[in-house]
Amino acid sequence: MDYFRIGLFLRPHGVRGELKLLPLTDDVRRFKTLKAAFIESSEGIYLPIDVENAKASSENSVIVKLSGVETMDDAEKLRDKYLCVDRANAVKLPEGTYFISDLIGCKVESTDGTELGEMVDVYETNANDVYVIKGSRHLSVPALKRLLHTVDTVNKRIVLDADVLSEVGLFED
Repeated sequence: MDYFRIGLFLRPHGVRGELKLLPLTDDVRRFKTLKAAFIESSEGIYLPIDVENAKASSENSVIVKLSGVETMDDAEKLRDKYLCVDRANAVKLPEGTYFISDLIGCKVESTDGTELGEMVDVYETNANDVYVIKGSRHLSVPALKRLLHTVDTVNKRIVLDADVLSEVGLFED
């Protein structure tokens, strides 16, 4: 089963088991309707948890109350752990947008047939995400619509427009 990290527990908030959470998602409003989630343990096990409520904080964070977490000590045990959702409960993405985890591992080629390598990372920036491709040469490219000819996450394949690639691609030699 696929899990997506949507937040990182920073610290307890108050004495009643609430937690301050750093959102790892583009839209913090998603927490308002979140009811079921998982806590990722340090061993990589996903433990189900019910979310009683969540509210946006003024500091680009979310205050979360989880079932069974009643005290500051209970909340402290979750510090630096991740709040996750499974794929079935992930937000529905608009057309032309993708989960980073679905892009990682995709084979990347250009429209002229050149095999460029495999997508190994995505850096999120204020302007555009940057895709990092590892092949015979390391390549970084901005995630521009005009560059992305084909993105097929089901078949783990991405095709970049060769002409645009020659303009914006950064090969690290």
